[in-house]
Amino acid sequence: MIIEFRCEREHARRWMDRETLSIDGRDVPLQIAWTATTEARPTGLDALFELERMVLHRGKHSGAGKLKISPESTQARIGTADVIVDFTGAARAPNCSARLYLRPLFNGAAGENAALAAILAGDLPVIEIVNEIDGAVLDRGHPSAEIAAGLSGALETVMARTLTLVAAILSERPRIVPQLARPAGDGTGRHPAAFVARGLTVSIAKEIYRLCCYAPHWHVGWRFNDGPGVWQSGDLSGPGWNVLGDPGNHFYADPFPIKWQGRTFVFFEDLDHRVGKGTISAIEFNDAGPVGKVVPVLEEPWHLSYPFLIEDDGALWMIPESSLHGDVALYKCVRFPDKWERHTTLLAGLELADATITRHNGLYYLFGAWRDGTGGYSDSLAIYYADRLLGPWLPHASNPILIDRASTRPAGHFVTIDDKLWRPIQNCADGYGAALALAEIVELSPTTFKQIVRHSIAPGPAWPGRKLHTLNRCGRLEVIDGSRVQPKIRVFASRLPSALVPTRTSPSTAC
Repeated sequence: MIIEFRCEREHARRWMDRETLSIDGRDVPLQIAWTATTEARPTGLDALFELERMVLHRGKHSGAGKLKISPESTQARIGTADVIVDFTGAARAPNCSARLYLRPLFNGAAGENAALAAILAGDLPVIEIVNEIDGAVLDRGHPSAEIAAGLSGALETVMARTLTLVAAILSERPRIVPQLARPAGDGTGRHPAAFVARGLTVSIAKEIYRLCCYAPHWHVGWRFNDGPGVWQSGDLSGPGWNVLGDPGNHFYADPFPIKWQGRTFVFFEDLDHRVGKGTISAIEFNDAGPVGKVVPVLEEPWHLSYPFLIEDDGALWMIPESSLHGDVALYKCVRFPDKWERHTTLLAGLELADATITRHNGLYYLFGAWRDGTGGYSDSLAIYYADRLLGPWLPHASNPILIDRASTRPAGHFVTIDDKLWRPIQNCADGYGAALALAEIVELSPTTFKQIVRHSIAPGPAWPGRKLHTLNRCGRLEVIDGSRVQPKIRVFASRLPSALVPTRTSPSTAC
């Protein structure tokens, strides 16, 4: 198979500088056909990208940066490829003999200008990959923007996920094309210079905020509920939520409660801001709430979070997120709650965040937020299945199943209600961990998947704050998490004279 990218020579980008495309772990040869420019770019765009490189990206080049190409490499080779991926806005050549002619669309329009227009209107675009030979939409996705710093970062993220979609199509795995609404944007259609200026201002404000406060600072919410809970109501109403106290220079997130050997504990990510690396801790609960001290239970040289717990074959197991280490590892509890031993590696050589397992129709299914080394961390869903917890685990026929920042990343245990399987998901449309959604799974097999989002839940009067990204329940105990302002000065408050210690009217005030 010969793959050819059609790109405009006057607007060559660093993301185009490639000789292969990774498809299912294989590097497939790729050629670039440099074509004439069909649409001018906004004035000064590359200069603005260079400014962002110096200020936002700390001097590092991004995929949106200008690429210098040699004159001898600019000769177009149309007609020599089996597959053409056309990133321009030009019409398809009438004599093209490629068996597949893919055209990425950004909110329904072709070309880099269409992607830029969507970003300048206030959001990343929905990406569609169309086969221009028959007009069919072969795949569709909506990328997340948690690492998209500035205009250049947003463009790089969009193009990274475009390549993810193209590679999935060319793998010839069956695609499950989702229905995704195009973002409305804010209607302002900012000029690139104004967009970049605003981005630089926001970046400076964030740096000042980080000098004064720990950011982000997550906290765990809990309550006892004798009646229907969040899953039944579709919101956070009911008994009031309490906040699990933390020492200030640590944050707590991703709570997972479990009753084991007659005792109830909540396990969670425990991140020391001074170190910047997460470990797993736990605290015991009785009928009145938390008792005793937080207990460290698991630490590795790498970052750990999201301590998913599962009972199987009479034992208690944990799968903490270790995506930065490049694997999905299974730990066995050898002394509850504070001694765990690494038992086996379920999946290796991949970035998979927040691995979450359920049993369905006799099989185990493992869901996770998958990443192929570029783009956001919260927009691509991968599923694996096995006959038993210890594996072997096989990939779903359509991995990556879904690319959508609003309905992909796991947010807690699966639940079964009235014989229907549900899962909580992170809705990252307004940023990483901004809200929750509750999705009913209506199809799930090694070759099929369909979910329907039934409820969306955001922070509000019942749970003030900016974030909400985990939901779990164990008996009467419901747990969630969120974020708040955590001034660094509070850590030293006990050492200061009382007249110098700032006061706060509400401990749950959120940024």
